[in-house]
Amino acid sequence: MLKKGNKLYSILTGSCPRCHEESMYLDKNPYHMGKIFKMHERCSHCDLKYKIEPSFFYGAMYVSYGVGIAFAVAAFVIANIFLDASLVEAFIAIIATLIVFMPVIMRVSRNIWINMFVKYDANAKTNLKNS
Repeated sequence: MLKKGNKLYSILTGSCPRCHEESMYLDKNPYHMGKIFKMHERCSHCDLKYKIEPSFFYGAMYVSYGVGIAFAVAAFVIANIFLDASLVEAFIAIIATLIVFMPVIMRVSRNIWINMFVKYDANAKTNLKNS
């Protein structure tokens, strides 16, 4: 399921969407808050420029909304249905989930956004060497 060449691989690992060889982020841990948005300028394997245009990742905010809603619904279902929590307790569970997973949501949203515009190319690394 999570093999190189699959969009889901790039989205979940934060790897380069073109070659899947390198992490886009300087620090793979999204919970190092000072480095959460720090990205490499380009992929060292295929030379893909991650910030395709100025303010490219502003679009990820729209994706972040959808991903946040998915996390909130999951928290509600787990709290209310599986744990039999009251509505107030479910609301607290949603807020806590969104706070705890905020760095992950932001990174995954960026990964989804860039993967919408860049396709995987298995030959990207070899094309760079031949240039």
